Amino acid sequence: MDHDQNFKNLILDYPRQALELFAAAEAEALDATVQITPVRQEQLKERLGERFRELDVPLQVQWPDGRREAILFVVEEESEPGRFSLHRLAHYCLDLSELLDCDRVVPVVVFLRRGRRRERLALGGERHTYLSFHYLACVLPELSFEQYRDSPNIVARLNLPNMRHASGQRVEVYAQAVRGLTELEPHPEKQLKYLDFVDIYAGLDEAERARYQEEYREEAEKMSTFAERFRQQGMQQGEAQVLLRQMTRRFGPLPEPVRQRIETADAEQLLEWSERVLTAASAEEVLN
Repeated sequence: MDHDQNFKNLILDYPRQALELFAAAEAEALDATVQITPVRQEQLKERLGERFRELDVPLQVQWPDGRREAILFVVEEESEPGRFSLHRLAHYCLDLSELLDCDRVVPVVVFLRRGRRRERLALGGERHTYLSFHYLACVLPELSFEQYRDSPNIVARLNLPNMRHASGQRVEVYAQAVRGLTELEPHPEKQLKYLDFVDIYAGLDEAERARYQEEYREEAEKMSTFAERFRQQGMQQGEAQVLLRQMTRRFGPLPEPVRQRIETADAEQLLEWSERVLTAASAEEVLN
């Protein structure tokens, strides 16, 4: 499972909500006017043969009126605390600070699991510490499901399965995460995308899925119907695009009314038209 990619998508799709959950101590200062922009992850190489230092998602927060300096949030997801490298994170933050000429940098690490991890780096000699570095840690299993079960923050709701809860609450946790997704995300594409996210981290077994279907029957049927309808719609759109390409190659640029008929046709009609492409003399003959 590529947890890095899962969380990278989550943070890029919902940057403000991600900072509000994962970097709560610093996010309090971010008002509604701030602009949040992802910045490049790969740092310039000192030598071309070297590998890039790349973490998950740097987000630059700017105040349009200029009343405050920009802040750079460096957000990293770490599945196993034992594999976390504090030196690597510090090096990356220094690189970004130099590249973007920004001294206001907030390192944030999201841990999927509990475990021992190094929290602070101090470099110095007998008399002084010359470099002191630490980071904000969001350990998801240490957050309480009960605290976030009705949260208006979609990133929190999607991560309910990763938060602390009793084993007997797994179905309830899943239901609250799915409910949050449907209530807080209006776009069908993202609903389907993050239904997969909830499924992955909830990890319900067959018995628990059966309980969910029984105890939350109306919601379960609604999401199942929606997912199937959306997948069918995606298949129809793909078939329409294939037919459009075939007809354009055979007959040249298509009139807009022809394109519209193809794009709005159902799967059965598209199949019938696709069978005529090779024998018809014109685009109109295919459709008629």
